[in-house]
Amino acid sequence: MKKRLWLVSLIAIFIFSSVLVGCVEKKSAGTGKNDKTLIYGRGEDAKLLDPSLVTDGESTKVTDQIFDNLVEYADGSTDVVPSLAESWEASEDAKVWTFKLRKDVKFHDGTPFNAEAVVFNFERWADKNHPQHKGGDFPYYAYMFGGYKGDPGHKIKSVTAVDEFTVKFELTSPQAPFLQNLAMSAFGIASPTAVKKDPIAFTRNPVGSGPFKLKEWKKNDTITLVKNENFWRKGEPKLDKVIFKVIPDNSARFTALKSGDVDIIDGLNPTDVAPAEKDSKLQVFKQVGMNVGYLAFNTEKKPFDNPKVRQAFNHAVNKEALIKNFYSGLAKPAINPMPEFMLGYNKNVKDYEFDLDKAKQLLAEAGYADGLEVEFFAMTAPRPYMPDGKKIAEYIQADLAKIGVKAKIVTHDWQIYLDKTGKGEHQMALFGWNGDNGDPDNFLYVLLDKDNTRMPDAANIALYKNDELHDLLIKAQELSDEKQRAELYMKAQEIIKRDAPWVPIAHATVPYAAKKEVIGFKTHPTTELSLEKVDFAQ
Repeated sequence: MKKRLWLVSLIAIFIFSSVLVGCVEKKSAGTGKNDKTLIYGRGEDAKLLDPSLVTDGESTKVTDQIFDNLVEYADGSTDVVPSLAESWEASEDAKVWTFKLRKDVKFHDGTPFNAEAVVFNFERWADKNHPQHKGGDFPYYAYMFGGYKGDPGHKIKSVTAVDEFTVKFELTSPQAPFLQNLAMSAFGIASPTAVKKDPIAFTRNPVGSGPFKLKEWKKNDTITLVKNENFWRKGEPKLDKVIFKVIPDNSARFTALKSGDVDIIDGLNPTDVAPAEKDSKLQVFKQVGMNVGYLAFNTEKKPFDNPKVRQAFNHAVNKEALIKNFYSGLAKPAINPMPEFMLGYNKNVKDYEFDLDKAKQLLAEAGYADGLEVEFFAMTAPRPYMPDGKKIAEYIQADLAKIGVKAKIVTHDWQIYLDKTGKGEHQMALFGWNGDNGDPDNFLYVLLDKDNTRMPDAANIALYKNDELHDLLIKAQELSDEKQRAELYMKAQEIIKRDAPWVPIAHATVPYAAKKEVIGFKTHPTTELSLEKVDFAQ
């Protein structure tokens, strides 16, 4: 009998111990406290993990952790501070820029970082005949530097290694936002060894010098990064592991945060902000958006080749109602393509009033008195500038019906959506932009200049071309005097408002939510994500 009791007691102790260990292991995986694993919930997966090949924020959220740039943005602003370059100087005419590089950096594969690595990356992006210019063109390079090698507007004449840790850029003409451009996510410096090995495979297996390294990518599920033990900033990163988890539905993502399955989320429904703020276990971050959500008209397709039709649609979109119903007030109506706090914003430009009678009149003048039918692309993925594109499209669709327009809403997976709009396959499409560098050039030139209608990666998805606008924007790039630049940008906004290639809808405040114990997380005006300082409170 004693042996039986002893055996029962031993089994009970074993079961209790197993349960206790299981609880501890679950706590470690669920909260990330013990092994310092942060789980970041988001709405969509990355497209590719080579930042120079993508334009979507879901990809750069990940690549920002893997790559470093020559320079980077300061916390909370677009002021430029050192990164892989310790210092720099420009010639008097601002056409030659010389950078002194850090000497203590290696890429994740052990390749030394030096001036030749910088030259390799820029030549790969610029030259379509370069042996590693593969996987597609490099759209952001063309957007920001006037095209590719040999194109008439190409800004970068040469990039040369002066010595092992000095690199020199020669420009064809001054470019006011040149330094800010270099800090953009797209221009993270990659390991030449890894790219040369297989530039296509590199898009799925990136190698940079940043605080985290790629461990695993389960498509449409998770991307797992692990700590770079040899990161050149001593004491960083604080975390051992970061897992980006795809949870497509905004409400389900918020539920996952409340239940402890994830640690931080973006794409928070505006209606969930107040409940999150009241939850003692959570914290909310709000970033005033350097962004714009808009409805773009393909000006090369009927009926939007007619400016009167575009103006009519502007009068048929009720921005105030959209902001009230779908942004919960966390946005401002957009009048111009860029936010009002940016250099050269034109406060004198008047918006098209919501006026359905005026919209009908303009349609009649354009030859569509009996109405028309259009295809209306709407994104289903939550974006910082547009929390619920499908519902916004349905609201606009109802108002368009009142002026005789039958709009058929078309949706696609986010990556397919980007591909189709970049190829100009839409008639009209909801879209948006998160500013990259704090300069108006990054909105007006990138999104609305004729240079950026190159397909299949058009940033100007309206395919809008205006020579007068182009001349103003190029001149503004080449000036250093901010007052003169501002005057040119103000004129540019008048032209854009008159031609109406878009309906600018909103400049959104971007909400994030996190568990209370997450510390060191900071938002940024560009929505760039920096996780090397993030930790868990002890």
